[in-house]
Amino acid sequence: MIEILLIGTVVVLAVLAVELEKLLHSVVCLGGMCVVIGVLFGLLNASYVMVFQLLVYAGATMVLFLAVVMLTERHEE
Repeated sequence: MIEILLIGTVVVLAVLAVELEKLLHSVVCLGGMCVVIGVLFGLLNASYVMVFQLLVYAGATMVLFLAVVMLTERHEE
C-alpha cells in the first residue's frame, strides 16, 4: 500500500516539475521526486541503488541545479 502512495507522489512531483511556472519550485519538486524514488528503492531492498539515487541525483545534481537557478539573472516584467 505504501508503494502505491509513493508512486503516486512521484508522478505528481514529476508533473509539477514540468508544469510549474517558477523555476525554483520546479527544481525543488524534481529534488523531492528523486528522494521519493530513493525511498522506493529502499523499500525494494536495493540499498546500493538507493544510496546512489540519494547521493548523486537528490544530492549533487540538485545542488548544481539550485546553484544555477540562484546565479542566473532574472528580469522582472
